[in-house]
Order: sequence, then C-alpha cells, then structure tokens
Amino acid sequence: MTQPEVIEYTLNNGLKVLLKPIHTAPVVSSWIWYRVGGRNEVPGKTGISHWVEHMMFKGTPTFPKGTIMLEVNRNGGVLNGFTGQDYTAYFEILPADRLDLALRIESDRMANSVFDPQEVASERTVIISEREGNENNPEWALYEEVMATAFRVHPYGHMVIGWKDDLHNITRDDLYHHYKMYYGPHNAVLIVVGDIDVPRVQARVEELFGPIPAGPPPPPVQVKEPPQQSERRLVLRKPGTAAYFHAAYHACAGTDDDAYAMLMLEAVLSGASFGGGVATHRSARLYKALVETEIAAHVSAHFQPSIDPAPIHFSGVVRAGRTLAEFEAALEREITRLLEEPPTEAELNRVKKQTRAQFAYTIERVSNQAQWLGYMEMLGDWRYFDTYADRLAAVTPADVQRVAQKYLRPENRTVGWFEPRNDRDEG
Repeated sequence: MTQPEVIEYTLNNGLKVLLKPIHTAPVVSSWIWYRVGGRNEVPGKTGISHWVEHMMFKGTPTFPKGTIMLEVNRNGGVLNGFTGQDYTAYFEILPADRLDLALRIESDRMANSVFDPQEVASERTVIISEREGNENNPEWALYEEVMATAFRVHPYGHMVIGWKDDLHNITRDDLYHHYKMYYGPHNAVLIVVGDIDVPRVQARVEELFGPIPAGPPPPPVQVKEPPQQSERRLVLRKPGTAAYFHAAYHACAGTDDDAYAMLMLEAVLSGASFGGGVATHRSARLYKALVETEIAAHVSAHFQPSIDPAPIHFSGVVRAGRTLAEFEAALEREITRLLEEPPTEAELNRVKKQTRAQFAYTIERVSNQAQWLGYMEMLGDWRYFDTYADRLAAVTPADVQRVAQKYLRPENRTVGWFEPRNDRDEG
C-alpha cells in the first residue's frame, strides 16, 4: 500500500511543519522536536537541556502547573517528553477531534513557559535525586565512566542528565537563557500525523505558532572528537551483586553510509530489535557464544545513529561463577570471527527479514510514524524515513565485514569493567 505523502512547509519565523494525513483511525499524534540536547551543552552547564525539558511541564499563565497533563488526560489522550543527546521532543496522542488542544499546549509553552524560581529549586532536587538513583545502578554508572573516558572533547562524553556539580550550580537565569536560545520556532519541527484535515490544520498552526518570534540563532556545534589512538581501559569498583562489562568503539555519524552496515552488524551479533519490535537475540551470535555457554546472563550490541559520530556499544552481565576476563575473551572471539570472515548470505538475509518485519510492525501506529519522521529530521532529513528499510536491505555481507574491520579495532575502543565490591571488605 502506498504511504500518504508528507506535506512540508516552513513558517516565516522558521518553524518547520510536517503533516501526514492517515485516516485509518480517528487518532492524531502531534510532536514538537527541538534541535537541542546534550551535544549543545558546554562544561559547567551539562544537564541543562534535560532540566529545561522538565521546566516546560511546570506551567504557563494559560496552562498553570498540572493542567497540561490534566487536560490531555481529560480529553482521552496521553503526553510525554524526553531529551536525548541530539534533540528534545514533546508529544501528545489524542482523538482526532482534540488536536487543537495539543497545538495550543505546545505553542503556549514554546512562548510562555514561566520558570518560576520555586519550581526551579524544586526540580533541582528532583533531578539530583534522579541522578543519584542512576549512580546506584552499576550498569548506568559503568556506562557513564566508559563514555566519559571514550570522549575527551565532544559533549557525547557526558550523560544527558548532567554532572552533579553542574546541577547544583545551574541557575534559573541559565535555564531561561537556554530556553530562549533553543526552544523557539527557529529551532523546532512540528509534526502531526493521523486523521487530519490538512488545510484546517495548516490554518490553525499559522494562527497559533506564526506570531511567536524567532529567537537568536543557536551557536553551531563545531567540536569534533579527535581519532582515538590507543585502547583505554577502566575498572569501576562499587557495591554490587554482579559483574558488568561495557566496551565502546567509536563509529560513524547516523547520516554516513556506514551507519546502515553498522545496524546490520549489530543485528548479526546481537539480534534484530528494530524500533521496539520483538527482539531476536536467541538466534544471534553473542547470545549463542556467551549466554548459551553460561558465561553471561545477558549480552548485547547496540548502535544508535546520531548527528555526530557515536560508538557501537557491547555490554553484558557476567553470570555468577564466571569472570569478566572470560566474558571479554568470548566477546573478542566473536568480533575476531567477523573481522576474518563476513556473515553468510543466509545469516544476513535472516536478520534483514526480521528487521523489515519489525520496521513494518513499528510504523503501523501513527505515533511511531511521527516519532520516526522527527528522529530522521533531527539527524538531517525526514526523507531518510522513506528509504530506511531499503537501505538496510541493500547491505551486503562484505559491507558488514568492512565496517567491522574499520571500527572494531582495539585502539579504537574503551573497555570498562564493573567489579562488585563488598563494603565489609573495605574495613
């Protein structure tokens, strides 16, 4: 079945709009994406984008604190927001005849979020508490250490939630300045997918968003991570009950042709788990080599396409009675196997079939289509969405081996071990 066309246009204030009418159900999904996240932050202000995301739920004069959630729920909808390294997004999923509520909410908080000093202080406590909870998770703590070691220059080296000292020191004025710089129409993309009357939506978007003035041009992110020259290793020892492994190999940007081969490499090693579909890890190489042999309780590879070059990650939990050295040796054998010979056509065709089925399943829902359009637009162009599955299907076994040889080199990796510590051993 032919997919409906996407209508694209830009308001005078710079707001990019993508509309996609789908009349299969009386539902609409409205998203606003801002081109700001962890990569736009500087030392001393890490975590500021995530904090601003929280503050934009704290009310405007028109929608005081608590009423946004209340109104969406009362009208049969759901909403949320999230911040990543490359973007911040908010969405509402509503009955089609209630779209206007979503447009009113997003245009209002784009222009009129309050940033009340008391709410800023309250949210500081919430976010620091969230960070401290994460620090108690060995897997999260190890990931943070590995990323901070792998990246010496680029902001991808810090977590989206930010460093704790920065969270203590960021002020209300810092937050408000960040909001005015990045969260305006000049830096945003509005996406509406679902059962819509396009001319009516266009008129309402112009009415609600058109008067919002563009903010100052955000500073471009020009910093580039220099090539890694040697392997980096670290050992994190904290209280815990299991040993964890994490390795990050620098790879490519999401718009690089290599990204498609990297995604297929991930699928060969770790199983196809595209877009939230049912994972196929049990048929994958790492599962067979580490879990079935009872070296690991869990193991995975993961590559997330992003604006700037980002790593492919290998992580897992060591089974009780086995060692981190055994885990790493088994993983290294599987990587070496891929370096020395490409996957078979049959193996690659199997994961391609799984990936295509997951992609088709994922985009059945209008909200997922809107999310994918936004994610691709943040990477560079929403049109990547139209060719994504075909580009993955075009990857050859030789492509997978080529990117393995290009990126999975020892000098290009950062390896982290989490060794659980018994506090009673500390004296």
